[in-house]
Amino acid sequence: MTREPDETADRSAQAIRPAAGSVPGTWLAEPHGKQQRNHWDRFGWLMAVIWLVFLVYPVIALLNSEAPEGWVVVGWAAMVAFVGLYIVGFTRGIGSGGGLGHPPARGQWLFFAGLIACAAISIPAEGGSALSFLPFIMSFASYGLTRLAHWITLAASVAVTAGWVFLIPGGLNYLSVLFIVILLGVVNTVSTWLIIRSADAERLGLELATSEGREAVARDVHDLIGHSLTVVKMKAQLARRLIDADPARAKAELADIEALAAEAIAGVRTTVAGARAASLTEQLAASADALRSAGVVAHVDGDPGALSPAQGLTASWILREATTNILRHAGASAVTVTVRPGMLAVQDDGRGSGEREGNGVRGMRERAAAAGARFELTRPASGGTRVEVTW
Repeated sequence: MTREPDETADRSAQAIRPAAGSVPGTWLAEPHGKQQRNHWDRFGWLMAVIWLVFLVYPVIALLNSEAPEGWVVVGWAAMVAFVGLYIVGFTRGIGSGGGLGHPPARGQWLFFAGLIACAAISIPAEGGSALSFLPFIMSFASYGLTRLAHWITLAASVAVTAGWVFLIPGGLNYLSVLFIVILLGVVNTVSTWLIIRSADAERLGLELATSEGREAVARDVHDLIGHSLTVVKMKAQLARRLIDADPARAKAELADIEALAAEAIAGVRTTVAGARAASLTEQLAASADALRSAGVVAHVDGDPGALSPAQGLTASWILREATTNILRHAGASAVTVTVRPGMLAVQDDGRGSGEREGNGVRGMRERAAAAGARFELTRPASGGTRVEVTW
C-alpha cells in the first residue's frame, strides 16, 4: 500500500520564559507583555531589601570615617541613593522581563550608571569599604542587562578589587572582599547560564509539544477526511452506474454518501476538540461496508473484544488507514482482517505496496509506536500487502 506525497504542515512556535532568581540582585523574568501578577511580582522587592543587609560595612565605615565632613555627607547621600536605585531597578526588572537573554528594560542602563556613580563618590568617605557595593553592581549587570555587560562588569570588579588589595597600603584588609567578588562572579556566571539554558529548553519543549500536537490533529483529520472521501468517491461512482439501471439502489447509495459526509464532519469536529474515540467494532463494520461498496470481498477473522479498549482505539485508526490505502491503491478483490489477543492484521490480494512509504504508512507507524506496539508492513509471497500491529 502506498500513499500520496507528503503534505507540508505549518509550524508555529511560542516562547515563554521562566521566572528566575539569584542573589544578591536577581529579578524574575516573565514573558513580555501583560502577565498575571504572581507572588514575585508583588513581593520580589523584598529580595532586594534583604540583601542590602550587606551594606552594613559601608555604613560602619561612614560612622567611623575620618574624612572631611563634606565627604561624609556625600557618602551618606550616595548610600541612600544607591539603596533607592537598587530597589527601584530590582522592582522594574521583575515587572519588565528584561535581561537574562532579553533586551534590558528601558532605563536600566541609567540605573546601572547611577549605581556605579554612587559607589565611586563614596570612596573618599568610606575607603576600601566602598568595595562592598561591587557585588550588587555585578548582580545587577548579570541578571538585568546583557551577557556582555556581565563579563565586562565581572572583569572590572575583579580588577578594581585586586588593585585595591595589592596596590593600596592596607589593602590586604579587604582580601576577603576579593574572594567574595570572585566567588560571586562564578556564581552569577553559572546561575545565569543555567537560567538561560533552562528557558531555552522550556521554549524548545513547548515548540516540540505544539508541533507534535498540531501533527497529531493534522494526522487525525487527514485520516478521517481521506477515508471518508475515498468511500464517498466509491459510492458516488456506484450510484452513477446504478442511477438508470436500479434507481432504488442508487438512492440508497446517495443516502449512504450523505451519512458519510455527516459522519466525517462530526469526526473532524470531535477530533479537533480531542474527544474522538472510535471503537474497533464500529470501524470493522465501516471498513467492511466501504470495501463491499467498492466490490471488494471483506472477511473478518476473530473477535474485536480480544483487544483491550486502548489497543482497540489504535487498531481502529490503523484499520481505517489500511482500508483507505486498499481502496485507493491496491486494486484488491479480497481483504482479510484478523484480530487476535494483542494483534491486528489486514491483508489484501492487490498489486502490493510500492517501495516508497507515504504519509499513511508513516502515520500508522507513529500511532503504533505511540501505543507501545510494533508495526510491520510486509509483502506476502502470495501477493498483496499485509499490515500487522502487535502489542
